[in-house]
Amino acid sequence: MHGRLDLLKDLLERIAAHDAQRPPRETAIVLLGDLIDRGPDSRGVVEFVRTLRPAYARVFLIAGNHEELLLRALERDDGSLQIWIASGGDTTLRSYGVPFASLEGIGLAEIFRRVGTAIPADHVSFLRSAADSIRCGDYVFVHAGVRPGVALAAQTTNDLRWIRRPFLQSELDHGFLVVHGHSTRTEIEEKKSRIGIDTGAYRSGVLTALWIEDDARGFLQAVGAPDESWTSILE
Repeated sequence: MHGRLDLLKDLLERIAAHDAQRPPRETAIVLLGDLIDRGPDSRGVVEFVRTLRPAYARVFLIAGNHEELLLRALERDDGSLQIWIASGGDTTLRSYGVPFASLEGIGLAEIFRRVGTAIPADHVSFLRSAADSIRCGDYVFVHAGVRPGVALAAQTTNDLRWIRRPFLQSELDHGFLVVHGHSTRTEIEEKKSRIGIDTGAYRSGVLTALWIEDDARGFLQAVGAPDESWTSILE
């Protein structure tokens, strides 16, 4: 999602319409993380998801690496703060009313204070409550992927939120089909052992959802204006 509240609302309307056309059954919506950074309205996305209670579905949130960086920065981790800001955290700060320029030339302690004051406690606790992975039948939902050859229960948080090449290039059968985001592509990636649905919404204007029902599955997309300020889709 990366701050694209416009696309998130559009996609959820499409999901609701799709669900209404299906036979009545228990429905779950699993959000794969990276609510924040890069896009224009991270605060709006966090508040919207935090209070999202659709009548037709339960909502689950998985933590992304961008949420991890923010939470570490709030714990006054200097390195995480720098990486977070360089990875798009400056736009998140702006959405919470802290322009990045206002942090220039002030001490680190004051930066931590301003960041900690700007982000509401209920937003912080909500992000901290996110899951690392969710398994449903033959599918496992994670933010980034899994370490090939390692049982799900033994996966590290670091791999679930950050892994790329070892997972993306693996042809191993994990024993389940992994649904993930994190590694941005211009098109949906549907492989034998994984489905990657991160289509770079913050840049491309395309936010993708995978729907699954018994042995059937398909995709829904919200398409809006791209952000031309990004010269490429970054991972």
